[in-house]
Amino acid sequence: MRLITWNVARRVSRIAEQAVALADRAPDVVALQEVTRASLPLWRAALTTIGLPEACCSLDDADPGREPAARRVTGVLIAGRTELEPVAALAVPWPETALAARVAGVRVDTVHVPNAGNGWVKVRTLQAIRAGCGAAPPGARVVCGDLNVPRREHPDGTVVSFARDSRERLRPERGPEWDAAELGVVPGLRDFGYQDAFRALHGYGRREPSWTFRRMGGHDGGWRLDHLFASAELAVTASRYHHDWRDAGLSDHAALEADVAAGP
Repeated sequence: MRLITWNVARRVSRIAEQAVALADRAPDVVALQEVTRASLPLWRAALTTIGLPEACCSLDDADPGREPAARRVTGVLIAGRTELEPVAALAVPWPETALAARVAGVRVDTVHVPNAGNGWVKVRTLQAIRAGCGAAPPGARVVCGDLNVPRREHPDGTVVSFARDSRERLRPERGPEWDAAELGVVPGLRDFGYQDAFRALHGYGRREPSWTFRRMGGHDGGWRLDHLFASAELAVTASRYHHDWRDAGLSDHAALEADVAAGP
């Protein structure tokens, strides 16, 4: 099964190009973040055109087990080639930021974790991801999306959260609970047998920021914010970031593609 997770950055004018980029990779499942109510009909049509006609979105108030999604203007979407079975999403503070469906026997969760500008809702969302994965019964599962963590990954595998400053000192206004919430997901989901689809195959020798920005002086900065974790029942056979899609302006995020198979 080939999965692609991508924050499409609300770029309505680029949907046709985004869909072509996805079609070129022939995914079986896509998980999109920052889909808006205005762009949702366009995405449904585009996905149907490229062979992914089955779709559900967190902005659909009719999805089972969900409260009406009225708080934020963006949501998340899962689409597949075969029938999706919507299942109860992770119990995050803002319900429109998470969605789950079963596809060909694999549960797929996608989440758009709010950034630090939203304060402690980021922490509570990350805590909900960890709690949901830790309490889940055995079964093939993928958790993916724009998780807005971590700040830094060292070559030895050490991970630094956004609870810390540029010198890696704990910020007093955030403190140990914030630090633990971020590290509890990236890399902490491995505590439950999940594999980081990119790091499992490529190690920590490459930075690979999936979201970048231009610093003063013309040097690019950025962080690896987009992730895909696969449960122990699955083997990750390939993974890559599509940095060229970001560099072409299709989004400010690179998409992450991973191939998974029954395993390990």
